[in-house]
Amino acid sequence: MSVRAKKHLGQHFLTDESIAEKIANTLSLNGYNDVLEIGPGMGVLTKYLLKKDIKTHVIEIDAESVEYLKSNYLNLASRVYEKDFLKYDLTEIFKDQPFAIIGNFPYNISTQIVFKTLEMREQIPEFSGMFQKEVAQRICSKEGSKVYGILSVLTQAFYDAEYLFTVPPTVFNPPPRVESGVLLLKRKENFTLPVDEKLFFRVVKTAFQQRRKTLRNSLKTFNLSDNLKANVIFGKRPEQLTVDSFLELTQLIENDVKD
Repeated sequence: MSVRAKKHLGQHFLTDESIAEKIANTLSLNGYNDVLEIGPGMGVLTKYLLKKDIKTHVIEIDAESVEYLKSNYLNLASRVYEKDFLKYDLTEIFKDQPFAIIGNFPYNISTQIVFKTLEMREQIPEFSGMFQKEVAQRICSKEGSKVYGILSVLTQAFYDAEYLFTVPPTVFNPPPRVESGVLLLKRKENFTLPVDEKLFFRVVKTAFQQRRKTLRNSLKTFNLSDNLKANVIFGKRPEQLTVDSFLELTQLIENDVKD
C-alpha cells in the first residue's frame, strides 16, 4: 500500500532518503525529550527520527497516511495523531513539557505553522522544516532585504533563524513547481519582549502593510504626538529597521505622551 498525494492538502512526498536524513539531523535534541513531526505522509523523515534518542510523535490530517503509518511503524502507532495541527490543542499531548517541531510542511499552511509556533514559543525551543524556498528565505532574511517583512521580524524577535539548504523539485512526488528550502529556528536565550507583545505585533504588521511609506505615514492610525513623530526613526521605511529597532519603536509608542 502506498499513499496518494492529495492536491487539496498540498501534499508533495519527499522521495530522497539522503535529504530526509539530512533534515532529521538538523535538530540538536538539546533541551527537550519529544519531537512532533507535522504532515509525515509515508514516513520518509519519520523513520530517521525514530532512530534517534528522542520520543517521536506525528500529526497528520490525511486518514490514508495515518493508516499507512500505523500499519508500517508499529512502535509509533500510539503516537500518530489524526488531527489538524493548526486547530489541535497540543497541550493534550505534551502538557507543559517542551518539544521540538519538524516537518516537510504543506506550502499552503506553512506560514500559519510558524505563527502557531510563535504562540507556543515557551514550549518550543527548536523548530526545523521545509518550506517553499522563498518563504524560508523571507523568514530568515535581515533588514534591507526586499523580502524582509512581518514574518521575518516576528519570528526573529523570539528565534535565531538560519537558512540551511535548498531542495530541488525533482526529489518530490509529485514535484512542486518551485524549489524548497530547509530552515532552523533556535529559540533565543531571552525570548521575552521588553514591550507589550500585542502592541509590538500591531506595530510590525501596520508598518509593513504600507512598506514603501515612511513610518511617519504608515503608522498614522496610532495617533502619535507631533513630538514623537519628529524622532528620526519615523523617517525610515519598515525594511530599514532591525528587530531591535522595532522593539525600540514599540517602546517609544508605548511611552508616547499625547498632548
